[in-house]
Amino acid sequence: MIVAVTGGKGGVGKSTTSLNLGYELDAVVVDGDLATADLPPGTGPDLHDVLAGRADPVAAVERFGPVRYLSCGRTLAGARAADLSALDRVVERLEREYGRVVIDCPAGLARDVGTQLETAHLAVLVTTPDEAALVDAVRTRRVAADLETPIASVVLNRADRDEHGDLASRVEERFGATTTIVEDRATVDEAQSRWLPVDDVDPDCPAVGAFDEIARTIERSEQRISSRIGVH
Repeated sequence: MIVAVTGGKGGVGKSTTSLNLGYELDAVVVDGDLATADLPPGTGPDLHDVLAGRADPVAAVERFGPVRYLSCGRTLAGARAADLSALDRVVERLEREYGRVVIDCPAGLARDVGTQLETAHLAVLVTTPDEAALVDAVRTRRVAADLETPIASVVLNRADRDEHGDLASRVEERFGATTTIVEDRATVDEAQSRWLPVDDVDPDCPAVGAFDEIARTIERSEQRISSRIGVH
């Protein structure tokens, strides 16, 4: 199963969601932001090298803490050399090897976001409660619909359960996907700054339960898709 974590607007928490879902789903996390990578850098070949045909994708996977990554390079030259059209083959190879792949998509609605959404079997849409992020989430949903990539889950990040409960219900109705609130907690930011899942930093943090809930929603969608099209 290949999951694209997307949302349109930058800074809404796509990388945090990707990291924690990689942990919850025992997946390889691909840092798919070719220009401004947000996940831990590797010590060897990276996604730039893989997309340029200089490295094997499986050999480029590294473990940082409890999560496996295919990290992305951080140079403009590397980004320019990368052949984005090879992304689907790279991700499918990782899926065959590891079973599940989570792609951390870049911000915006540029061509590479469409490429990654089209590669994925389903998407997780991340937004915050502010209007600009919600508007971008709606636009991203339209792109996903055009590419026939279903939205399995919506993440309402940096929200408050009491203050934003009604908003979460409206988002769920609008997007037709289970919407989970991830509360704004310092522990989440601390874990991300260390590139660790929240569960590794504070197992009692409410975000741990939220990310587990999102993962279980994805697994249910995975079962439905697998039974329909034979994905394993």
